[in-house]
Amino acid sequence: MRKIFNLIFSILLLASCTEKVTLSREDLADKIKGGWAGQTFGCTYGGPTEFRYRGEMIPDDYVAPWDEDNRIEWYFDNNPGLYDDVYMDLSFLDVIDRKGMDAPAEDFAEAFARASYPLWHANQAARYNILNGIKPPMSGYWKNNPHADDIDFQIEADFAGLVAPAMPKVAESLCDKVGHIMNCGDGYYGGLFVARMYSLAFMYDDAETVVREALKVIPRESGFYRCIADVIDWHCQCEDWKETWRRVEDKWNDEIGCPDGVKSPFNIDAKINSAYVVMGLLYGGGDMERTMEISMRCGQDSDCNPATAAGILGTMTGYRAIPEKWTAPLEAVAGRAFAHTEISFNDACCMSERIALQNIRDNGGKVTEDFVRIPVRHSKVVPFEKSFDRFTRVEKDSGGCGSFTDSLTLNFEGRGVVLTGWLDCTPDKLPEGFARLSVSVDGGTPEVFVLPCSFATRRYDLYWNYNLPEGAHKITLSLLDRADGVSVKCTSKVIYN
Repeated sequence: MRKIFNLIFSILLLASCTEKVTLSREDLADKIKGGWAGQTFGCTYGGPTEFRYRGEMIPDDYVAPWDEDNRIEWYFDNNPGLYDDVYMDLSFLDVIDRKGMDAPAEDFAEAFARASYPLWHANQAARYNILNGIKPPMSGYWKNNPHADDIDFQIEADFAGLVAPAMPKVAESLCDKVGHIMNCGDGYYGGLFVARMYSLAFMYDDAETVVREALKVIPRESGFYRCIADVIDWHCQCEDWKETWRRVEDKWNDEIGCPDGVKSPFNIDAKINSAYVVMGLLYGGGDMERTMEISMRCGQDSDCNPATAAGILGTMTGYRAIPEKWTAPLEAVAGRAFAHTEISFNDACCMSERIALQNIRDNGGKVTEDFVRIPVRHSKVVPFEKSFDRFTRVEKDSGGCGSFTDSLTLNFEGRGVVLTGWLDCTPDKLPEGFARLSVSVDGGTPEVFVLPCSFATRRYDLYWNYNLPEGAHKITLSLLDRADGVSVKCTSKVIYN
C-alpha cells in the first residue's frame, strides 16, 4: 500500500512541476562535499575571533594567518568544541539516516537533548525544557525560551539544505520540525533562510540569486525579512561592504530577546548574524577567502557566520573548485569523527548523499547511475511568527540581585521579566548538586522547579515571565531544598514593557 501511495504521489508531483534541475551524480556528490567542507574550514577560519568583537568591526590586520598544514587538525586535537555547529548538524543528520525523513520532531529533540555535548542559549534552554517535559514546538516557543530569536537553529540548519538539493520545500519541512525545537519567530526564520540557501545553491551559481530566492518564503512583516532586505538594498547602493555594515549596526544592532544581549554590545540574534552571512556572500564576489573574511570581520558570532557563508558558497561551486589552501588541512582529518559523535567529515558526505538521493526519488525525481533529475516546486510564504510580541521597551537592572541560600525578593515595574543567573556549586558537588527553587510573583501560586549544577542539564536563566499585567511587581525566590555548598546567584533583572 505504501509503495502504491508513493507512486501516486510521485506522479502528481511530476505533473505539477515544469522546471527541473539535472545534475550528474558526480556533481551532486561534489556539491554536498563542498557544503560540508565550507562549513568546517569556515568555522576554523573564524575560530580565533569568536565573539571577541561585539558591535565593532574586526580590524584589517587581525585576520589570523591560515596554516595550510595543520590548522584544522590543531582544533580537532586542542579545541574540538569549536565545531559545535557541525556536530549539532550531525545529530540531526544521524536521526534521518537511522529513522528516515518521516522521523517526528520528538526524535530529533531527544537526540540533541540527551547528547553529551555542551549547549548554550536557545539550545540549552530547549534541552532543559525537553528534559523537564516541555516538548517541541513548545520547547522553542518564546514564552518558554527567552532565547527564541537567538542564532542557534541558524548555525545548525545546513544539513536540511544539503539533503534536499534543489528541493527547498523538502528542506522547509525538516526546518519546521527541527527548528521549532529550540527557536521560533526570527530565530526560526534564520535557520529556514540558511537551509533554503543551501538547497538553492544546487540550482544557481550566483550568490545574489540564492539570497533573494531564499528570502521569498520569509514573511515580509517579520524583523528578519526587513533586516535581510535592507542588506540586499544597501549592497546595491554601497560599493564598500563597510558602509553596509555601519548601516546594519545603526538600524538593527538592538537586542531585545536574549537576556545576555539586552543593553550590551553582545548580539547573538539570528537576523543580524544572518545579515553578516549575506554581506559575505554578496560582497565576496564568489571568492572563498573574500566571502569568509567579510562575514568574519563583521564581528559577533564570527566563526559560525563565515562557516555558513563558506558552506553555501562551497555548495554552489562544488568541492573541486575550492582552492587547495582551504581543503588540504581538511583532508588531514576527513576520516576522524567530530567531537561527541561517531561521524567524520567523510561519513557526513556519504550520509547526506544517500539521504539526498532518496529524497529525490521520494519527491518525483529520477536517479540513474549517471545523473539525477529533480523536479522543482515553488514555495509559499511560511506562517508569520513573532517572538516577544508587543514588547517595545526593555531594560536591564542588576540592583538588588546577588547570591542567596535562603530567599531573595526583587521589585520592578513592567509586564515581563527575566532573571539571569546560575547555580553556584562547589567542585565536589558536580554534577549531582541541585537546588529546588520556588518563585512567586505578587504573592500568587508559586512555580517550583529544580536547578541542576550539571553544566549539561542546567537551566540557562533562573526565571522568566512574559504574561504579567503592566505595573509594579514583587518576585520572591525561595530555596526549598539544596545540596550542601550550593547557592543561587541572581545577576540581573531584564524588564519588559
